[in-house]
Amino acid sequence: MRVSYNWLKDYVDITVSPQELADRLTLAGLTVDTVEELGAGLENIVTGCILKIERHPNADKLVVCTVDVGQEEPLQIVTGATNVREGHKVPSALEGAKLAKGLQIKRSKLRGVESRGMLCSGQELGMEAKLMSAEMASGILILPDEVPVGLDAREVLGLNDFVLELDLTPNRGDALCLIGVARDVAAILKTELKVPAPKFDESGEKAEDLAKVDILDADLCRRYVARIIKGVQMGPSPMWLQNRLRAAGIRPISNIVDVTNYVMLELGQPLHAFDYNALKNHHIIVRRAQDQEKIVSLDGVERLLNPDMLAITDENGPVAVAGVMGGLDSEVTENTVDVLIEAAYFHPINIRRTSKALGLRSESSLRFEKGIDINGCRRAADRAVELIQQLAGGTIASGAVDNFPAPITEKTIQLRFARVQWVLGIDISREEIVNILERLQFRVQANAEDLLVTVPAFRPDITREIDLIEEVARLYGYNQIPDTLPFGASTQGARTADQELTWDAKRVMTTCGFQEVVTYSFVHPRVFDLMNLPADSRFRKAVRLQNPLSEEQSVMRTVLVPNLLEVLQRNHNRRAQGGAVFEVGRVFYPVEGQPLPEEVPVLAAVALGSTPKTWNQPSRPLDFFFIKGVAEQLLDTLGLVGAEFNRHQDPSFHPGRCAKIEIQGELLGVLGELHPNVVENYELPGRVMALKIDLQVLAGYPRPVKQYRSLLKFPAVERDLAVLVKQEVAAAHMLTIIQKAGGDLLRSVEIFDLYQGSQVPEGFKSVAFSMKFQAEDRTLTDQEVADKMQRIARSLSAQTGAELRK
Repeated sequence: MRVSYNWLKDYVDITVSPQELADRLTLAGLTVDTVEELGAGLENIVTGCILKIERHPNADKLVVCTVDVGQEEPLQIVTGATNVREGHKVPSALEGAKLAKGLQIKRSKLRGVESRGMLCSGQELGMEAKLMSAEMASGILILPDEVPVGLDAREVLGLNDFVLELDLTPNRGDALCLIGVARDVAAILKTELKVPAPKFDESGEKAEDLAKVDILDADLCRRYVARIIKGVQMGPSPMWLQNRLRAAGIRPISNIVDVTNYVMLELGQPLHAFDYNALKNHHIIVRRAQDQEKIVSLDGVERLLNPDMLAITDENGPVAVAGVMGGLDSEVTENTVDVLIEAAYFHPINIRRTSKALGLRSESSLRFEKGIDINGCRRAADRAVELIQQLAGGTIASGAVDNFPAPITEKTIQLRFARVQWVLGIDISREEIVNILERLQFRVQANAEDLLVTVPAFRPDITREIDLIEEVARLYGYNQIPDTLPFGASTQGARTADQELTWDAKRVMTTCGFQEVVTYSFVHPRVFDLMNLPADSRFRKAVRLQNPLSEEQSVMRTVLVPNLLEVLQRNHNRRAQGGAVFEVGRVFYPVEGQPLPEEVPVLAAVALGSTPKTWNQPSRPLDFFFIKGVAEQLLDTLGLVGAEFNRHQDPSFHPGRCAKIEIQGELLGVLGELHPNVVENYELPGRVMALKIDLQVLAGYPRPVKQYRSLLKFPAVERDLAVLVKQEVAAAHMLTIIQKAGGDLLRSVEIFDLYQGSQVPEGFKSVAFSMKFQAEDRTLTDQEVADKMQRIARSLSAQTGAELRK
């Protein structure tokens, strides 16, 4: 919202500078982003009259002008402008003048002819081209004929002004007008607000006899006021009106249209001017648009409407889109004689949706969206016809067509005096609270110890007691509220169990050399084919977006590994060889009969290539055992006991190099080498390892509390055991048997050798285990250890058919 400082002074006596006013408005909640001086840097520029224009003797594209600038003698000025004529009033820069962007004017010779100044265009005076007509933007700025010569051009063009750029919060729709801002300024400066009361002459004709207004959808249009003025003379607006519109960022068009914009900026009520004679039978109908109903808007674009939009129609069809833009067929033109002024209240949410659907956002729709004063419609219509009569003549029909199906009653809110003091933490008197609210034009009356506050209709954002307390606070001054420490019961911040689990999982993965990435939750449906998923796979049942940005992101992911493969592919295409990345994110599964999908947290990781070679460590391939080791480290750190790794078949993984992680028979995750077809689909070199863990399942198992265990005082006894066993026997199964048979004395067991070759029978493998025995209360004897070793050997033989290797 752009607010002219000079315009603002019409409604309130301002005794402070523009910058100080901006500071005080900001402290009161109306944030001022910038204060712009319109004529900054302009000096020695006056109004002049071109007395004579002659051809330049030495240049075809230059002319020599004799210009009266109010001095004893006219000045000779050479110009190349083509839009100037004798008798034109123009801004003239004298010798020593300064223009926008620091340009300084000096006496000079152009092709041998002396020039003692310069005729100025609007842009040379710092005016925006978009706020001027095309002719004025490209040529010399032509002033009205009635402008005297010798005046300061800054004053004539309204450039001796400051503009305050307000950054309003969404609830302050009442401040989207000069009167709304002036109301706060008057309250801040503790001075009187001066609101102009419309005064005009009416004819004998009654508006009710000249037009008819029917509201068919009162839920979307709660009031519609129409005033009629006949016999107007279309033309340009006076300079003062054009200056004020430009200061507000609106381009002047014609006197009638400019008045509607002026009143909108002044009172906050959007208006629309119809050519009265273009309305079929002068009958206005406010209704929902029909499906596929068409209207050509003022910008010349044909637009399709639907029943969710409110249309202003006559008996032939739509003449405007309510609250957004008028129609081309009923606009006022240079041939317009009679005008119907519309001032209405439209439903804010409906206007916002219509504006967004049509891609039209206007100053009018902005104000309707925020909510306007429904009781101000008639006043704005009266103000408009008053200004039109002053600027364009005409006779005003008496009265107005005011269709107001359900007049509103103003809200009254109880305000507790003690509550104000408690919330703000200040010792403020009852009289000061009443004074602040009355300065903001709230009506206040006593109610025992409390106050009853009647909220005016122009403040629809005030609905509760706390809103009134906020009004008191901002006028009292936030900067005057003393700083205090917070008090009351407090709790120590901590992460939830799920957050701790995620945090620890990420820490383990980064410790193992993985880089964390974050990818989009939306994917292309083709990822299911790229991952070798069968047609009946549950992972293909994805949630499809109703309005995707593109097919590349049209469904919500059900698997996370494809996103990580795309990261590796993108890095590989940029010559980043290999890598290990992981992500902790959510996958989404549709739930039948539910509007929202099930969100499941998962951890996924992929690895390609080998570890970096160092001076003391050789490079190690990122193979199956690497990714299995990462999974084991993850589960060990998270304290998960009893997890088993078993062979598994998954269409996305290599048929012989895939394992599932189970705990108590429940699937926890899958790991292994990806299927060669999947690797080829993603155009990756070599073998790619992948891991996926269901964190929701993992979170369902308790994490044991870590406890301190002292070092044992008695020595340990180490023994090795090598056995021959069939190749299909899983090493993990053998470890479980050994741990159970070893009992409490077996402190640890590890596989240190695996051999398959000529020295073992075909179909068998040699597995060697290293075991450590230790007791807490004594030194173990050789016989105790031997008994344990025999028990372990018998258990392995009985359960797996293993034979001791000799």
